[in-house]
Amino acid sequence: MTAPPIERPVAQSPALGILLRVLAMALMAVLAAIVKACAERGVPVLEIIFFRNAFAFIPVMLYIWRTSGFGVLRTRRPGAHLTRSAVGLTGMICGFTAVSLLPLTQSTAISFSAPLFMVALSALILKEPVSLHRWLAVAVGFVGVLIMVHPDPRQFVGVGVLFAIAAAIGAAGANIAIREISRTEPGPTIVFYFTLAGAAVGLASLPFGWVMPSPGVLGLLVAAGLIGGTGQLLLTEAIRRAPVAVVAPFDYTQLVWAGLIGFLVWGETPAMLTLIGAMVVATSSTYILWREIGRSRI
Repeated sequence: MTAPPIERPVAQSPALGILLRVLAMALMAVLAAIVKACAERGVPVLEIIFFRNAFAFIPVMLYIWRTSGFGVLRTRRPGAHLTRSAVGLTGMICGFTAVSLLPLTQSTAISFSAPLFMVALSALILKEPVSLHRWLAVAVGFVGVLIMVHPDPRQFVGVGVLFAIAAAIGAAGANIAIREISRTEPGPTIVFYFTLAGAAVGLASLPFGWVMPSPGVLGLLVAAGLIGGTGQLLLTEAIRRAPVAVVAPFDYTQLVWAGLIGFLVWGETPAMLTLIGAMVVATSSTYILWREIGRSRI
């Protein structure tokens, strides 16, 4: 029997982990902006998803080659990868749709509610015990979500908000699936098969309304894959360099990048309710993370 691949050990550096996490959030904000720009130019969401995943293979394969080696791609759990990919791709489709319909800052802010849904799904699906403190934090977080999605009379964003919330639920479900599958599967294996599934699903939509992109839009679509793949790997590398409790709070810097890009490119000014709700959600999610880390050390 062949020994399982072993990732090369890396030196721990909290400062580097934080830097990598902030860079990853900046890339994710740029990815969302590219998705929005391509959707505005008539590119279907599933076509965008194909390019996002197909060209993500370039940084993903380079990362696997430099860290664990290609032997990590062997798996005995194809069904688990299929489940994780189905949930994750549903969230990605909803997320890309939300980005195309909502201001960039609002769609980003609502996505931060994923940890709240993850607590609920952990209790329902994994039957994990959830303390009263965590349920109270979830309740406070959902108040923040309600503040963020308060209807703006100047915009008809109801459908976009629903897609954004569905995307957050999908992201939470994907994290639950990853938590389960990561007990036996290395991180690069999970990333590879999710990327493969995304490219396959996107390509399968070819007969159902793809458009021929202009050279400029094609360049954006290729960039979406390279940037998305690199951002995903930076998230992974940040966790390898520093504990989750150290780097995870910096995920909220994505809201800053999204707000800046939205203002510079689309002239968007974040609504005060969006910012207030985002702060409530961020505080609640950070508390949940703190409780989770503390519980894991008991």
